[in-house]
Amino acid sequence: MGGGGHLTEAGEPGSGRAGGVYTWEEVQSHCNRNDQWLVIDRKVYNITQWAKRHPGGSRVISHYAGEDASEAFTAFHPNIKYVQKFLKPLFIGELAATEPSQDRDKNAAIIKDFHSLRAKAESEGLFEARPLFFCLHLGHILLLEALAWLIIWVWGTSWTLTFLSAFMLATAQLQAGWLQHDFGHLSVFKKSSWNHVLHKFSIGHLKGASANWWNHRHFQHHAKPNIFSKDPDVNMLHVFVVGATQPVEYGIKKIKYMPYHYQHQYFFLVGPPLLIPIYFHVQIIRTMISRHDWVDLAWSLSYYLRYLCCSIPMFGLFGSVLLITFVRFLESHWFVWVTQMNHLPMDIDHDKHRDWLSMQLKATCNIKQSPFNDWFSGHLNFQIEHHLFPTMPRHNYHRVAPLVRALCEKHGIPYNVKTMWQGIVDVFRSLKNSGDLWLDAYLHK
Repeated sequence: MGGGGHLTEAGEPGSGRAGGVYTWEEVQSHCNRNDQWLVIDRKVYNITQWAKRHPGGSRVISHYAGEDASEAFTAFHPNIKYVQKFLKPLFIGELAATEPSQDRDKNAAIIKDFHSLRAKAESEGLFEARPLFFCLHLGHILLLEALAWLIIWVWGTSWTLTFLSAFMLATAQLQAGWLQHDFGHLSVFKKSSWNHVLHKFSIGHLKGASANWWNHRHFQHHAKPNIFSKDPDVNMLHVFVVGATQPVEYGIKKIKYMPYHYQHQYFFLVGPPLLIPIYFHVQIIRTMISRHDWVDLAWSLSYYLRYLCCSIPMFGLFGSVLLITFVRFLESHWFVWVTQMNHLPMDIDHDKHRDWLSMQLKATCNIKQSPFNDWFSGHLNFQIEHHLFPTMPRHNYHRVAPLVRALCEKHGIPYNVKTMWQGIVDVFRSLKNSGDLWLDAYLHK
């Protein structure tokens, strides 16, 4: 959340007094688009101008305007000392000595214990990546894709072989998605620049998507998971109502863009089938062009050029378009179920300004560990640990999980673990429950 920037001159609105002393009430008053302060380790920073140049996007840092961002700052930046030097020009003062270190009603004991847990994880080397793990993962992606094309080249384009090839290509795409996720979270290399380069390669050349689009979207999800107007993953564009709060709000206001009491049924028609082939695809292209992100566009085009070179000789242009659409269709189903079973059945609401541990545990749950589940979900079956420690290499989630569970038990925070089947069923059940809440409010309130 840090970065370079310059302070506004003293006397400008919202500029603050360099070296000033502030109360939480003063900090919290600077939380609008044109006037943003935040606190990191009791130091107050004016990020109003810097937010526009923030590498992770302006929205993710703006979500913490007027708040204590200490835990989020630590979670997102693997090299704290490097980033802190960019904070210096933004520094305007400190919290008054009479002010608590945490804002609002956050639990100081939970924050302290979680800080100790993170320090223990660091001391045990749980933030150290194993290069061989990621090399083997990349290797199996390339092998899957090569075998998919080899089957067609050698044995022909029968329906059976084409379906088999499409399934292998979809599997390679999903596994490439998990790999780009690793690079995007800066969890592979110690040098962030190496992660950024490999991220562009993996999401661009291996998948045809945009690294900057993913960064700006996904980091918001991590910063404020399952929080309306802050997590883009719960922005359902009025197609669905989710959680327990939004359906009632829609019902009371008599909002009916869709028959939401049937959303658990039409989800199967518009959710898994269309998210990647239609919504993400259109959004990625529009974002790259509107932001003039020509580097990401070049990486994306390199994927489609490579794909067309392989497919056109066997399927022609029209057949190639149909094949990639079907591959995206298969990939989308896999992606939606893996990502939604961890979040959709959990608490979805407006921002309650909780501490990092409580906020993430309210919004996430785990799926039971097995070698298959680890591979199938890219280790996102450990969604709790991933959200608490987004820069931790995923092969270490199982090692930190017992420590997280023990901390949750100490403070009475539910630590939810389900089977994969339970997770899938809960997606359906949560959509039905939300739809029923909407219908009741729509008819009776």
